[in-house]
Amino acid sequence: MRRQLRPALLMLLVFTVLTGIAYPLVVTGIAQTGFADKANGSLIKRGGTIVGSHLIGQSFTDAKGRPLPQYFQSRPSAAVGAAGTTTAGYDPTLSSGSNLGPTNPKLLTMVADRVRAYRTLNGLRPNQAVPVDAVTSSASGLDPDISLANARLQAPRVARVRRLGLATVLRLVEDHRSGRTLGVLGETTVNVLSLNLALDALRS
Repeated sequence: MRRQLRPALLMLLVFTVLTGIAYPLVVTGIAQTGFADKANGSLIKRGGTIVGSHLIGQSFTDAKGRPLPQYFQSRPSAAVGAAGTTTAGYDPTLSSGSNLGPTNPKLLTMVADRVRAYRTLNGLRPNQAVPVDAVTSSASGLDPDISLANARLQAPRVARVRRLGLATVLRLVEDHRSGRTLGVLGETTVNVLSLNLALDALRS
């Protein structure tokens, strides 16, 4: 038995060192050397303070969860905690979709309410089409991007509240658009946090 136990313990030690220490250190070293920004969460800093991440959405609302009209609004989030805590969504500890099917009455009512609210906020006509991403949440509930169509519909409201030319705001939208993955997957999107920070920078 001792002859079997000794090599077993030796192999346990060897593979513990290789896979539990050496491999993680090598991978971490490569990540920090060549891809430090991505490895650390694609964080966005302003004045030395972390204000968010390119990868995780956040809400732009007041203390009561009402949209701040001077900012572009993110898509709805299903990552919502208990009432009074994260009512605006985007709680990364609760990342998930709503799990409501497309024919679920609760989802249909929710979407209809969001459509009305979106049209009211952005001063749209009662029958004007609303982008799907403006009234539905993503699978993770933390999507940081909105569609280009969504951003363009919000631009007049943001320009009006901030007293900026519409052309200026639309130019910022174009500057913060991202193309399709590999040129064919998904659609053109706009990172909401980056866009809103660029808007704030116009005042500084």
